[in-house]
Amino acid sequence: MMTYEQFNKAFATDDNCKKYIVAKRWPDGVRCPRCNRKEKVYALKQPFKWTCCNKDCGGRAGYRFSVTTHTIFEDTKVSLRIWFQIGYLMWTAKKGLSSLQVRRVIFGEDSGTDWRTAWYICHRWRAAMKGDAFPLTGEIEVDETYVGGKAHNMHASKRKALGLTGTKNKVAVIGAISRKGMIVAKVIENTDTATLDSFVRQTVSKDVKLIATDEHSGYRLLGADMNHRVVRHSAGEYVVGTTHTNNIEGFWSLFKRGIIGSYHKVNKEYLPLYVNEFAWRFNNRKNPDAFAELITTCGK
Repeated sequence: MMTYEQFNKAFATDDNCKKYIVAKRWPDGVRCPRCNRKEKVYALKQPFKWTCCNKDCGGRAGYRFSVTTHTIFEDTKVSLRIWFQIGYLMWTAKKGLSSLQVRRVIFGEDSGTDWRTAWYICHRWRAAMKGDAFPLTGEIEVDETYVGGKAHNMHASKRKALGLTGTKNKVAVIGAISRKGMIVAKVIENTDTATLDSFVRQTVSKDVKLIATDEHSGYRLLGADMNHRVVRHSAGEYVVGTTHTNNIEGFWSLFKRGIIGSYHKVNKEYLPLYVNEFAWRFNNRKNPDAFAELITTCGK
């Protein structure tokens, strides 16, 4: 993996960034982002711009596009060099970086740049951090967690008045992790049987060797056609032979430390993007080409 200094040297100009996008986005030649063809695609005099003259794209009139068309960078007024720097920092920050931290590192305290610029760019990168880690195989752990304010820090009378007991007003997130290292996680509306069972069956291979969960009743139907084993945390069980949920709980711990330590508070509307970010970074923690692969999937 390149150091931050090496990265900045490699992408010192916007043209360097654009060349890199072209190479990763169209390794076999420039393709029209509308019809996905490379025949009858002609370069314009303006660098990094083309026109597609295929029938589906207007024929002679042509469809004009640039290197950033249909990507997270489209119509941006911010230098691509800045976008790349922020993407690198997000990739390498184990616990994540808030938009205020990004603003300080990239733009400087006295730059006058609105923090919302950094916030927008970070969110566009998070939207691009999608992965196809499933179907998971081997030994799998599945667990759910809740994200929200810590009601126990309030006085009991205030918790009761606000109705902040148990998991009320918190957002549920479910995850499945392969002990080989890949994870799939998503925000869910509730933790009923239909939701949990559906997530597992969509995420985990039918040939899975083991599925380990806690005693949540929502997983009870998995044993009908899968090797499902349970650890009963309420009874003090945490490891029973090879049955445990230690790996997924470790990911939740990292995720929550990031949410609390770096972001402090996350709006429910944007929580799926943060889940994207942490899952993508976890899945690519040993991948030296992660940034290159991210560029290839930076389409909207």
